[in-house]
Amino acid sequence: MNFDLTRIKTETPEGEKHVKVLIIGSGPAGLSAALYAARAELSPVVLAGLTLGGQVSLTYMVENYPGFPEGVGGAELGELFKKQAEHFGARVEYDSATEVNLSSRPFRVKTYVTTYHADTLIIATGADPVLLKIPGEKELTGRGTSFCATCDGWFFKEKDVVVIGGGDSALEEGIFLTRFAKSITIIHRRDALRAGAILQKRAHDNPKIKYLFNTIPIKINGENAVTSIRLKDVVTGEERDHPTEGVFIFIGHSPNTQLFKGQLTLDERGYIQTDLLMHTSVPGVFVAGEAGDPHHRQVITSAGMGAAAAMQATRFLEEHEVVEEVKQS
Repeated sequence: MNFDLTRIKTETPEGEKHVKVLIIGSGPAGLSAALYAARAELSPVVLAGLTLGGQVSLTYMVENYPGFPEGVGGAELGELFKKQAEHFGARVEYDSATEVNLSSRPFRVKTYVTTYHADTLIIATGADPVLLKIPGEKELTGRGTSFCATCDGWFFKEKDVVVIGGGDSALEEGIFLTRFAKSITIIHRRDALRAGAILQKRAHDNPKIKYLFNTIPIKINGENAVTSIRLKDVVTGEERDHPTEGVFIFIGHSPNTQLFKGQLTLDERGYIQTDLLMHTSVPGVFVAGEAGDPHHRQVITSAGMGAAAAMQATRFLEEHEVVEEVKQS
């Protein structure tokens, strides 16, 4: 694909909108990018989708974000991000991108409501945890069911918990949970783990970690909190309830990057490839948060990436506006 870095001199069609900075996604990355772009007086527009805040809005309590010594609700934190960005001139639209064209600038982004022509684009579409899709999983998320040990491990001090999965993430998070929980039972559908040898040794050497192989979860039990998990032995077909106060699910994440396939360089897992300055393979398009971060997946790292992406977008606009002025003189 060939890209023209200078802005195409065409009129924005009637009914469509031109913006200097368009941000897709309203999680910590997107709203932090909006704050920084707004403070640079770029009047950014955020496509928030139908709900504000991204994955953090589903977190009952965030206790590891600086400035909130007593913790803050995930939905409340998202709302605070939004208010601060809007205070400096960002505009948040509850609309979603349905189609993008990144072949030339301004980039064309079609939504359910209108079409935007954006001089720069910041992608902050995040990633979703892969779900088990079993009864009780959705209902008890935030009430004993979690997808982030770093976020929620503290709540399970001296409790018995289970970890679902057999790869690197499951073992890494399981080992981390041993700082808090009384015991961790790793449940894996196969008869051997898929994680790397070093991680397996560390887990096997930890006296708090136990294993249930050839086992799958089929239901998470509890009213207002997790009380047990129903398991099935895939060899014998036997089912039983395993008492637990916490269920941590680590069977993978899926980045929300389908819109950009064939237009941006993605890695083998679908994450957008980025350099240290949040640049993607298309000049003028930047990525922030979990859409380009398969490693950390934290509110604070996503917010930092959003700030960096907005700063780079600001610099990009400054440089290319100078180029256009020289060409016109």
